[in-house]
Amino acid sequence: MNFELSEEQQLLRDTLSRFCEERIKPQAAAIDEAGEFPRELFRELADLGVFGLRYPESVGGANTDFVSYCLAISEIARGSLSLAALAAMQSLMGTHFLNRFGNADIREHLLKPAIKGAKIGTICITEPDAGSDLSAITTTAGKVDGGYRLDGQKTWITSAPVAEFFTVFARTGKDEPLTIFLVEREFPGVSVGRAFQKMGCWGTSNAEVFFEDCFVPEDHRLGEEGEGERALREILAEIRIMTGALAIGVARAALDEAVQYAAQRVQFKRPINRFQAIQMKLAEMGTDLEAATRLVHYAAWLKDHNESYESYQREAAMAKLFASERANEICDQATRILGAYGYSQEFSAERYFRDIRFTLYGGGTSEILKLIIAKEMTG
Repeated sequence: MNFELSEEQQLLRDTLSRFCEERIKPQAAAIDEAGEFPRELFRELADLGVFGLRYPESVGGANTDFVSYCLAISEIARGSLSLAALAAMQSLMGTHFLNRFGNADIREHLLKPAIKGAKIGTICITEPDAGSDLSAITTTAGKVDGGYRLDGQKTWITSAPVAEFFTVFARTGKDEPLTIFLVEREFPGVSVGRAFQKMGCWGTSNAEVFFEDCFVPEDHRLGEEGEGERALREILAEIRIMTGALAIGVARAALDEAVQYAAQRVQFKRPINRFQAIQMKLAEMGTDLEAATRLVHYAAWLKDHNESYESYQREAAMAKLFASERANEICDQATRILGAYGYSQEFSAERYFRDIRFTLYGGGTSEILKLIIAKEMTG
């Protein structure tokens, strides 16, 4: 792999970097305090074309490569992981299957507006008793005249309180493989529960979604019956790489704050960055971040150069595992360098430390990822 970014990739990264500094960072604490969907910044990201980066020009996208997409998402996360998580849902998980399987009407009335930020979408996979174990999903979609009757409960659904459409994974029979359905918020039988109170990412709402005898038209089935599980496993590899990109964005912000603080904080008549204990921490944090960044970019590059997800799912799992774990350590060490101020909301390090925990769970836990990696290594 050539680790040099192209001119287009550098331009995209620089554009999002400026947006991070000028628009996101000044509002990041306010997003946290409000605990509400940041609509203004969400619309501005849409205006920048972020939600269409992965999609073809025919639906209003930019048709960029996955490395470019990860660069953009990482820069947004450097400002606010809450906003970045919402952007990732809108530009990847929440709209992917509309682009892949949706008919012309769905693309026109839902996908194109979603790319413009005019409609909000999300994906519904997780259930109270089905997280890492996809075989435990119990939501059903019984065949009826003209469509299906959907019944079930989904949980931890990002953007659920504000979403206008849901991509739902369900079974057409008890032991049938998963099928994907597009459910619009206005369909009778759809209801959203209260948002969860979380440790971090307070600007991102996660809630339960209930489907009770919800009629879904035939043309809102995305793909063929039973095609959902393989389609989901394909995009999970992308989600893992993207989550790694989120992690390195937050880790970069935490490291930058730690470096700046260590240069300004004076103890025993000299800046604390002159003490060997602090230097050791900064050196390890910087090395971990560089390694994580390279691994994430390599996995994204492999995705760009291979059609089959089997060709890069091991590296995708490695990237997410290493980046999320190292980013959590970097954010932890940043709070230690700041001392008591790392425990205070006066500094952003406290928010980074809370938010980064999200990356340990989204896209698969570290334990599941290790099993995937081991299986790929041993056959």
